[in-house]
Amino acid sequence: MGAYLQSIEQLKPLLAEQRNATNLHGDVSIEIRKQRIQAVIDLLVEEHEALARAMDADFGGRHPGFSLMNDVLGSLTSLKHARDNLAHWLPNQARQVFAPYDQLGGEAWVQFHPKGSVGIIGTWNAPLFTLLSPLAGAFAAGNRAVLKPSEITPRTAEVLAKAIDARFDSLELAVICGGVEVGQAFASQPFDHLVFTGSTAVGRDIMRRAAENLVPVTLELGGKSPVIISRSADIPEAARRLAIAKGTNGGQICISPDIVYVPVELREPFLSAFCATYSALYPSVEGNADLVSVINPQHYSRVQSCIDQAEEQGAEVLRCPDVSMPASGRRAPLSIVLNPPRLSRIMQEEIFGPALVVLTYQEVAHVVSEINLGQRPLALYYFGTDAVEQDWVLAHTLSGGVTINDALMHAAMEDAPFGGVGASGMGHYHGREGFVEFSHARTVFKAPAYDPRAEWGMLAPYHAEFSEAMKAQICR
Repeated sequence: MGAYLQSIEQLKPLLAEQRNATNLHGDVSIEIRKQRIQAVIDLLVEEHEALARAMDADFGGRHPGFSLMNDVLGSLTSLKHARDNLAHWLPNQARQVFAPYDQLGGEAWVQFHPKGSVGIIGTWNAPLFTLLSPLAGAFAAGNRAVLKPSEITPRTAEVLAKAIDARFDSLELAVICGGVEVGQAFASQPFDHLVFTGSTAVGRDIMRRAAENLVPVTLELGGKSPVIISRSADIPEAARRLAIAKGTNGGQICISPDIVYVPVELREPFLSAFCATYSALYPSVEGNADLVSVINPQHYSRVQSCIDQAEEQGAEVLRCPDVSMPASGRRAPLSIVLNPPRLSRIMQEEIFGPALVVLTYQEVAHVVSEINLGQRPLALYYFGTDAVEQDWVLAHTLSGGVTINDALMHAAMEDAPFGGVGASGMGHYHGREGFVEFSHARTVFKAPAYDPRAEWGMLAPYHAEFSEAMKAQICR
């Protein structure tokens, strides 16, 4: 069977074959794991231009340089980190044996074994990274894998699938393309672990389907990642960095800032600095190859309808750059929606596009209370130099990750876990934590040659004083 599966009917027998191969070969060596990772690295090096062209075509406008930076180099960073650190992650971990067996020669350790076959469902906004970054951890842990690229980026999926087919045996890595029905069937298969990146709503469906086979899941979802601008912040610099972050991928990133909380008296300086930076980055809209298009007409319409509703309900809307909405195409200026009604769609739904909500506040405690009333976000951002306030915010909020005095950056940390909490996901990948996520940690206890339990009176038939002897051990 080729590595590029042509129908969902091929998947179930392939998983059976992968399981048989796992049982037959046992834990694969560190050399084989590195070879598999290196093969993916080689694929990206050899196919990067074709993949960048495909992403540009799928988006209807995505700068090839950005695709190389975000998806190709981002994936390479994950893969190389796993390859270069695997030797430190793989060895058994010695653990303390309980008394008195520790004195009698007992030993204990934890082994990390491959789970088996890992299914990875990617998303369209980072069509390579959301497949290949978790694959780095899955391969490092010694697993076999099957990828399901997003149907919303079909050209990228096709280039990737053919490249995998040319380089891999399906018993190591396979790929299947297709729409929603294929994705649903994929999530219903008896994988040994399943990874999904996408919306919270779809994540719930994926988890339900995986539960039918008791498949553990890693869910990388989203949410309304908030930004708190402290009174202690460098306002021009905070605005500059946020403008850079919000323009990244046209706002189509799961950790893109959604809501910015600004002290009421600093609103105008912040808006002025933000718009100046954003308009300098993207001085025009139509025909601007640097500005990433919204992925398709449906998403474009969704974002614009959220903005329109807020404006109809009385919110003020600024646009950066200050140009008219294009008559055609899917590039748009960034819409800054000021203090929209709390129940408006733009306040309730993840934006995932060229729009940003700015809310003013008087007290940071009120901001934190409002954030905590919502679902746990995938990212939280704090700008400021007040260490006491910073620590208070971190202690009173919960999010997947945090970047201080910038945005998006924590997700680039390969030596730290990336993942959500609550509605923004569960589990994580990147680095050693990703290796552990896709491994089964198995405890092994090796008993000493001498077993003292009989002479200590701990075996049946129990002597008259046994209960009293046990009670004597109960203490604080």
